[in-house]
Amino acid sequence: MGPLSLAVPLSEENSGNRRSSRRRRRRRSGSNDRSRKETSPSAKSQAVERALARFSINPLPMGIPKDIDPPPKRINIQWRTNAVSKEVQRKAGEIACIPGEFGFLPEERVQEIASKLDNLPITLEQTLSLRSALNQEKSVYSHSKLMRRANEINRRYGAGESVIALSKRFDAPPVNTFRAILTGRGWSKSRIKETLNKNPSKLNKHDREQFELAESVDRVSSVNQTETQNAAEVFEVVLCDHFTSLGVRFRRQNELLAEQKVSEGRAIITPDLLLLDDVRINGVPCAWIDAKHFFGADLKFPKKKTQKQVDRYVAEYGQGAIVYRHGFCGGLKLRGATQLDASPLDLKPLEDFHEKMRNES
Repeated sequence: MGPLSLAVPLSEENSGNRRSSRRRRRRRSGSNDRSRKETSPSAKSQAVERALARFSINPLPMGIPKDIDPPPKRINIQWRTNAVSKEVQRKAGEIACIPGEFGFLPEERVQEIASKLDNLPITLEQTLSLRSALNQEKSVYSHSKLMRRANEINRRYGAGESVIALSKRFDAPPVNTFRAILTGRGWSKSRIKETLNKNPSKLNKHDREQFELAESVDRVSSVNQTETQNAAEVFEVVLCDHFTSLGVRFRRQNELLAEQKVSEGRAIITPDLLLLDDVRINGVPCAWIDAKHFFGADLKFPKKKTQKQVDRYVAEYGQGAIVYRHGFCGGLKLRGATQLDASPLDLKPLEDFHEKMRNES
């Protein structure tokens, strides 16, 4: 069922009923302090208050026009979500993510995963997206260990072991493994980046073949992420079309980017949608929306990365929302952002995009 919208003039809102509360906090170290920060009613209240005040504070937040005609109106949206439990995420991850497997999956492996998910309330698409998140996290947190063994990896490569075999041996993405080989040769990070990103033709014949092979089977640390980025852009358009259909006014990321390059010399804060109406999603004020073309996994690395981004938006605009293309885990909690899935959206343009990519490959 799609969202329902109801418009009410913002001027009719009773802005004098805001309540503020102060809580005593004791300083503690470790995870207990972080956990309390994540769930603090005070922090949530501040994010909500800032979202409600964004059209009237002075100076206005970056990107909010001085004159909005007609004035911002209240729009209530009901958005039903269906989160995946933490336990289901764990079980699906064990099925989909196995050591040494970082690339595109053959059809028989995909079907094997699908068959094992029969009794779990999670889709194949969600599970494959979760697999990507798990592999990315593994790649990030094992990178330093991989580089410490760069000399050994380079020796094995020189003795005839392929990049793919080394990737499986050390349970690391193939492209990162190739980077470790070059590190073992004494190459600097800047030289590796420059060569692999811009001038792979400078590699000798064997190295170039091995690098191209690593690229072809690596979905985690591949240099070429064009298709992924293009799909994410299509998803953003789908999201924009949805909010337009609900009568919500907004500014898009590209508008904010162009404006900030002129005024600030660079991009500062550019959510995908900066809302210009007083939008309430499931009763919670929402000042901005960001689209994520993946599953919102309750994992340390993606959560840390997303929270850092959310914190910047909240500091400027207040409470917002993240829309995950493949849904999210119910255990994922983000300060200042409501988690939403793509269930109400018309995803046909995205399906058409993927169909076109399959036909061209």
